[in-house]
Amino acid sequence: MLHYLQNLFQALDFQSMGDAALRVAAVFLCLTVHETCHGLAAYALGDPTAKRMHRLSLNPLRHIDWFGLVMMFAAGFGWAKPVPVDPRYFRKPKQGMALTALAGPVSNLLLALVTMLLGRLVYEYAPYTPFWDGLLSFLLLQLAPLSVGLGLFNLLPIPPLDGSKVLAMFLPDRAYVKLMRYERYGIIVLLLLSWLGLTGNLISNIIMAVYNGLFNLCF
Repeated sequence: MLHYLQNLFQALDFQSMGDAALRVAAVFLCLTVHETCHGLAAYALGDPTAKRMHRLSLNPLRHIDWFGLVMMFAAGFGWAKPVPVDPRYFRKPKQGMALTALAGPVSNLLLALVTMLLGRLVYEYAPYTPFWDGLLSFLLLQLAPLSVGLGLFNLLPIPPLDGSKVLAMFLPDRAYVKLMRYERYGIIVLLLLSWLGLTGNLISNIIMAVYNGLFNLCF
């Protein structure tokens, strides 16, 4: 039995396991910041719903949708638990919803910027050791690009993504109601687009362009 356990231990690929753990940590952080900022924006605009439901929290377990997390790794996109928002608290409901929705993607782009600035500090001032080298790789090669990708992907004007709520601000009331009525079918549309590969290259190119722009700004 001991010999079997020793062979199993030696067969484990700890490098791959460590990379996977860091990837999950990056996903948790990006989704948590994204959803918390939705709630903070709504609260600032007068809606206490997220606060009452304890969603103004940096605890990822309050925000993670486990099926959405699996889909992020399996299909290339996923989702967290939507922060509850009651537009009746907003003086201007459509504008309030748009600003609340926009807060998520903006927070991800700001997180990417802060991550790259931290990466620059590590690059310039930290001693060259395996720990600091690993931290630099995590910041610049996992956390920052994932945060940029999550932010830009959510700006697509497809319900239920945040971009659809931003677009809705510019629509007449009748069109706005119709768009929100079909929100539940948006995930199916996104799955089809992902399966057919119709938007992959375009989105990837935009993400890379924004990532490079932020990188050049920081370095």
